[in-house]
Amino acid sequence: MTELLFASLAAFGLAMLSAVAGFGGGVLLLPVFTAMFGLRAAVPMLTLTQLSSNGARAWLNRGELRLPLIGWFALGAVPCAVAGGLLLAHAPLAPLQRLLGAFLIGVVLWRRRPRRRTRRPPDPAFAAVGAVSGLGSALLGSVGPLTAPFFLAAGLTRAAYVGTEAASALVVHLTKIGVYGTGALLTRQVLLYGLALTPATLLGAGAGRWIVARVSDRVFVLLVEIGLVAAGVLFLVGF
Repeated sequence: MTELLFASLAAFGLAMLSAVAGFGGGVLLLPVFTAMFGLRAAVPMLTLTQLSSNGARAWLNRGELRLPLIGWFALGAVPCAVAGGLLLAHAPLAPLQRLLGAFLIGVVLWRRRPRRRTRRPPDPAFAAVGAVSGLGSALLGSVGPLTAPFFLAAGLTRAAYVGTEAASALVVHLTKIGVYGTGALLTRQVLLYGLALTPATLLGAGAGRWIVARVSDRVFVLLVEIGLVAAGVLFLVGF
């Protein structure tokens, strides 16, 4: 119960931070879950917590979904999510943790890259975006910060962006859950923690949205990025 309480507090706090900082909640939660439970349990646990949030956003914005884009995304995402899920079940953990470390540092570098105007990608190009998202998400839990710019470049705004991105992510998460189940990754502990942490994650996201207009976030975001880089370095050196 103590471990579950600590994990719930971490899920609440980091989901709140992600809402304020503009990061994907999964990216911030993954290092903490990995340190507590190990990467092979942390990724499916994180996937369970993301099902409800993505499902809710997709449903609330269902009237604005870009269905053809979601279809192309799923075409690449589903097979690659299957491949990534099978790899997670059987691959040695040390290389995967180093990959996680590189990913966390890469997220910060991606956010800090010079912003350039991007040509609007055609819908079929999202098969490639989905492939990268499916494989990366199955191995690392969440790659939202790296794929979100492509949805924005497609001209999606407001409800269309929120709903379409969430529905696309939901396709990946549902596929991952099926594969993790066949690979014996959905243990009793993973199911218990994944379901128990979902309310804390949703409450944290709501609290973050409430305070986002009340604080200056420039220094705050910088501190969060420093934390991600530090976590990435620790995983790279085998902490």
